[in-house]
Amino acid sequence: MKIFVNDKPLDILALSELNPDKSFECIFENPSDLPSFRGFHDDVLIKEPSRDIVIKLLYLLRTRKLKDLDSITLVAKDKRKLQSFIKSRFSIVKAAGGIVTKEEKVLFIYRLGKWDFPKGKFEKKETPEECAKREVEEECTISVKLGSQITKTWHTYTQNRKSILKKTYWYTMDCLNDTKMKPQSEEGIEEVKWLSHPEAKTALVNSYPSMRYLYKQFLKLRPKVLQTS
Repeated sequence: MKIFVNDKPLDILALSELNPDKSFECIFENPSDLPSFRGFHDDVLIKEPSRDIVIKLLYLLRTRKLKDLDSITLVAKDKRKLQSFIKSRFSIVKAAGGIVTKEEKVLFIYRLGKWDFPKGKFEKKETPEECAKREVEEECTISVKLGSQITKTWHTYTQNRKSILKKTYWYTMDCLNDTKMKPQSEEGIEEVKWLSHPEAKTALVNSYPSMRYLYKQFLKLRPKVLQTS
């Protein structure tokens, strides 16, 4: 499970899932306390964190920019228990969206000053697949064919002083008709645009870390997009 907290990736792993080839600049084993935020830099590994440590860590990630930090990895024998505790610290919101392709080009939207992929929250009794297709078609005024699931992303934000953890289901999609394509302005979308792979890489520089992660997962399923590079 990977959660983006204030745009910093927080990985929750079992010991068996830890990549032995990955190096960490800061390693803490069952720490009794956290260092000051200045002590976090590059890639950080924390083994068997207590609940108190997790609470302090989440607060640190949410309230500090931590410019020198690249990632934090938490490793626990009982990964599910750790994941459940972290989720309990937030209100969960579910959403779904898609990465749409057309002749090896990918559909992007421009919203709130950043390039993004179309997505939105569930309506009552919707399945993830139904939500993803509806949101993409509404936000971009196109028709699509739903494909396979890419991944699920998790990211946090604050709304009305509440800490929100947003779980988003992502799917591949093929464009069926884009003759009436236009941005859904009432959702704050300023532009909808087809981009080649090189253009997508440039656009993603001005995007969110979770979207760059999503795009990498997408390319594993749709490697033909790379042929435009």
